[in-house]
Amino acid sequence: MTSPAERYAASKRRAARVAEFPALEDFMLDVGFDLDDFQREACEVLERGNGVLVCAPTGAGKTVVGEFAVHLALRSGERKCFYTTPIKALSNQKYNDLVQRYGADKVGLLTGDNAINGDAPVVVMTTEVLRNMLYSGSGSLRNLAYVVMDEVHYLADRFRGAVWEEVIIHLPSSVTLVSLSATVSNYEEFADWLVTVRGETEVVVSEHRPVPLWQHMLVGRRMFDLFHDADAAKKHDVHPELLRYTREMDRRLEMTDRSSSGWGGGRGGRSRRWQPPPRPEVIDRLERSGLLPAILFIFSRAACDAAVQQCLAAGLRLTDPDERAEIRRIAQAKVANIPSEDLSVLGYWEWLDGLERGVAAHHAGMLPAFKEAVEECFVRGLVKAVFATETLALGINMPARCVVLERLVKFNGEAHVDLTPGEYTQLTGRAGRRGIDVEGHAVVLWSPDVDPRHVAGLASTRTYPLRSSFRPSYNMAVNLVGSVGAERSRALLESSFAQFQADRSVVGLARQVQRNEETMQGYAEDATCHHGDFEEYFGLRVAIADREKSLSRQGVQQRRSAAVASLERLRIGDVIRVPQGRRAGLAVVLEPATSGFGEPRPLVLTQDRWAGRVSPGDFGGEVEVLARVRVPKNFNPRSPAARRDLAAQVSGTGLDRHPDRRRRGRQQPGEDAEIALLKVRMRQHPCHACPEREDHARWAERRHRLHRDTQTLRDKVAGRTGSLARTFDQVCAVLTARGYLTADGEVSDAGRMLGRIWSEADLLVAECLRQGVWDGLAPEELAAAVSMVLYESRREGEDRASVPKGPITAAVDACAKLWGEIAADEAEFGLSLTREPDPGFVWPMFRWARGEPLARVLASGHQYDADMPAGDFVRWARQVLDLLGQLKEAESASPSVKETARKAITAVNRGVLAMQRGI
Repeated sequence: MTSPAERYAASKRRAARVAEFPALEDFMLDVGFDLDDFQREACEVLERGNGVLVCAPTGAGKTVVGEFAVHLALRSGERKCFYTTPIKALSNQKYNDLVQRYGADKVGLLTGDNAINGDAPVVVMTTEVLRNMLYSGSGSLRNLAYVVMDEVHYLADRFRGAVWEEVIIHLPSSVTLVSLSATVSNYEEFADWLVTVRGETEVVVSEHRPVPLWQHMLVGRRMFDLFHDADAAKKHDVHPELLRYTREMDRRLEMTDRSSSGWGGGRGGRSRRWQPPPRPEVIDRLERSGLLPAILFIFSRAACDAAVQQCLAAGLRLTDPDERAEIRRIAQAKVANIPSEDLSVLGYWEWLDGLERGVAAHHAGMLPAFKEAVEECFVRGLVKAVFATETLALGINMPARCVVLERLVKFNGEAHVDLTPGEYTQLTGRAGRRGIDVEGHAVVLWSPDVDPRHVAGLASTRTYPLRSSFRPSYNMAVNLVGSVGAERSRALLESSFAQFQADRSVVGLARQVQRNEETMQGYAEDATCHHGDFEEYFGLRVAIADREKSLSRQGVQQRRSAAVASLERLRIGDVIRVPQGRRAGLAVVLEPATSGFGEPRPLVLTQDRWAGRVSPGDFGGEVEVLARVRVPKNFNPRSPAARRDLAAQVSGTGLDRHPDRRRRGRQQPGEDAEIALLKVRMRQHPCHACPEREDHARWAERRHRLHRDTQTLRDKVAGRTGSLARTFDQVCAVLTARGYLTADGEVSDAGRMLGRIWSEADLLVAECLRQGVWDGLAPEELAAAVSMVLYESRREGEDRASVPKGPITAAVDACAKLWGEIAADEAEFGLSLTREPDPGFVWPMFRWARGEPLARVLASGHQYDADMPAGDFVRWARQVLDLLGQLKEAESASPSVKETARKAITAVNRGVLAMQRGI
């Protein structure tokens, strides 16, 4: 019980605070709960009139600060607030939240799909919409006082991150910026940059999680705490009992391996692999521990779907009859506008069965309507277990009581890599629902290659640095030059966060160069030889090694050229041998390599019944035709029976599936004349006779390596100093060469058209319009033809897809030819901005726009072993709709193309796409 004096003092402090921050006090009455310290501090900064950067963990309540900016704008009666988010789903969610609080008349929404009440005092929008407004000088910017940038750490995204920096740089100085970010380790650096470009900006950081997070490991069927207590967590000290148990498990596995690899033990002498606990058992274990609802992160779409099937096969049921009825109602509402025949194709009934049992998958390959149903059911506590890819961690607010990580390795599109501490923090940040859970839980499944100490390091490390992905694009260049001129544009680019980081890193690099030079001096002294100039002698040894490497590379190139030439000569029915890789063995050619751009990739069927395209990289040299078999005229590579019968024919040739290794390396060419001469000079050098020659060589080798590394550092220093301005000049050079900028640095009519094209392939789209590539196409042909500048195969190196015959073929070839010309111009100026167009979506888009059923559309992707995932189809088709919408408004597009684009939009916007364009 406090004394009267203490109560009086507290009352005076409260009154002083009300007097200093009246708007904040009004806001607190409106929200109906006490603010956390960091929320109050950030709101006070805003009411004082300064910008603010708020860094706090997921679920900490950062958005309250953004909502206070909305409150300030509405309170003034004349000023506006724009609330930006990185994705449409978040914009829709925030719009609904603000409408509920302030009413539909005061709140608007602008995304690529929706435009609702765009002149309202508060408008929620995607960041790209605001960027486009700034470049076009939109009248909506008048009276703009606040811009909230939710999830501002998205500026590290390599595809879209530049948009955030463009907005921050171009916003009028009168606008107060509210930046909301996840916890990043270099927030001081980011804040320093914000001060340089936006003026007075304060940083408010909270490391405190509103819901404490407990870390665990599941070893077999036993759950262990990762740390004994909070102090152990700070020191990265793993729980002793967990360490003892995992060591014992390792010993048992080792003993099992030894016994199975002994005489007669084990199949084929192989050791038994560790089998993780089945997924239904993991969920059952979580349910018994009271840890549901849970998100189980699996870094594979197929594995997420397989996990749901495993749970269904095991008879898992986590819901009661009332919950099942409510789940069915939500699911039916989400798919109400999808034709029933499409639902069967999409696997709706199997998906609904899992959903009603309380388990579901969540990944980018799913239909958006299915994902939305999963999200709503999970947030409402109806679905208890979701198997998700890491994209969920970047999506809308969907917290759980528990997060499970099956593995600590994921495929990043190029290779399997370890999770970083930042990624681990982001994924486990979903655990713990504020206002519902007392604590959140993160569980890592143990396996022999997962060391608990490594998990402890990931869990205890707070390194999530924000790295700029900003780079000048063609669209950005013409918009900048058009609005402020070339010189001012260059200065604006120099003020980007990317250049700010580059300039700071130069200081550290220069210090490293100086240290390296001092070290090299010491190495040179240690390598001194009294017989002669050891540096000269070592130079001869380096020259020999370099020449040998050069000859080896030439040999590889010659073998590759032989493979390319021989693949181009193959005909239908030729039997060849794939010598290496996953598809090693005999194969028969089903379709010769298509002529055109890129390397030859004939379609083959292996004796293991796999149908797909092979490339020169699958062969070590010339491809030899070993035999011929008859391929049926209308052979269907998608038919399992047809593949089986033809594969049997290939095996029936009696040829060995593996190459004769004894034939390799028979011919040994004579020694290269240049190497022979260098070796003579080396042996004649006085240092060659030194008894300490190899000791000297070791020091010389260290100096040589360090010299090479130092030169790389020097190049980095030179490259980073003014790097963005240099890139901008190169971009402008390409634009001038192609007529988008005049010789005087003015924007031409073509340049103004390019400035209104928002696409990664902006210059290629503009060139296709100028050159009339898409003129004369029917609506379905136009939709299909434009898809190739947008679509990108999920796996690099997939074969070049076939396209419908007729006008589309000409348009596809003309687009590819234009890309070749643009790529040549970029190479001349040292750039690589425009990705090669990919025709892999042409057939699906053509069939969809022609009105064909979804089943046929999804089956027309160019993968022979699987249909295109519905979620991928919807995502790419939406991008096609967006680009068609730009074409119908493009100034330099011909009237026929504009009209065709309008008709194509109507043709494409049906079925699963039509129902996705609402909120």
